[in-house]
Amino acid sequence: MTTQNLVLGQADPPRQARPRKRGNTTPYLLVIPACGILILALGYPLVWQFVTSMQRFGLSQQFGQPPEFVWFDNYVTLFTDPYMWTVVARSLAFCLVTAAVTMAIGTLMALLMNAVHTSVRITLQISMLLAWAMPVVAAMTVWNWLIDWRRGVLNSVLTGMGLDFQNHNWLADPLSFFFVAMVIVVWMSVPFVAFSIFAGLTQVSTEVLEAAQLDGATLSQRLRFIIVPIIRPVLAIILLLQVIWDLRVFTQIRLLQDVGSIASETNLLGTYIYQLGVGSSDFAMASAVSIFVLVLTVALSWFYVRSMLKEDES
Repeated sequence: MTTQNLVLGQADPPRQARPRKRGNTTPYLLVIPACGILILALGYPLVWQFVTSMQRFGLSQQFGQPPEFVWFDNYVTLFTDPYMWTVVARSLAFCLVTAAVTMAIGTLMALLMNAVHTSVRITLQISMLLAWAMPVVAAMTVWNWLIDWRRGVLNSVLTGMGLDFQNHNWLADPLSFFFVAMVIVVWMSVPFVAFSIFAGLTQVSTEVLEAAQLDGATLSQRLRFIIVPIIRPVLAIILLLQVIWDLRVFTQIRLLQDVGSIASETNLLGTYIYQLGVGSSDFAMASAVSIFVLVLTVALSWFYVRSMLKEDES
């Protein structure tokens, strides 16, 4: 009872129960067809890969011979193969280093675009957009011409500078091979990172930055304590995408191998799966490695997924 009703000796009026909101199921019904198509498009190949990975599936099975189920024997063979773990370690190292370099250069390019004049920014954006839109095969043709050990532009320039790079094969040594591959992958990935981070930078209030500058905050302090916390979700999702893409890189590595390198010394997970399936016709082992790559990708992205779930709960 309220104080006024208590003085007057009156009881509080009965409270009317609020009507419970009934959930609108229309949005869920509209999403069901798209989810069904997505499940069929992704679920069937995944189930087929998993079933095949538990069979003995080779070239003869491609011509109608029924496969033999061996259950987890392929995985036992896979996990006890030292070369498999060499490829995994090589792929993880290449993936993490390449993603880190891409994020660093992409962030610097985004900050540069945010700081320069409009005409300069448009020139940079057009240049990166052209590099990003170039087909992979066309770009690799240009890169192969640049690093060709007989008539390559890179060797000619270095030799002209007085260095001993005459007929130097950049792809013969695994270390220089992966350095060239990293340069190519970073060159093709930086535009996406730069554009995405630049879009995030547009959400940073200029008034806040100006107020921090008036309070004596340096450029590094504004970047660390203002800009990075605001665009942290953008940085997190871009880093996750880069790690996934660089872990599954295939085209650049395969085309570089075709030019001149020893595949067994430069295989990553993508080219190793290709070698097992297409090269050796061992589709069961190729499927087992594919399932392993899927599990590895989920494990690497689990930290970000868990952080997103915590943000939704809060």
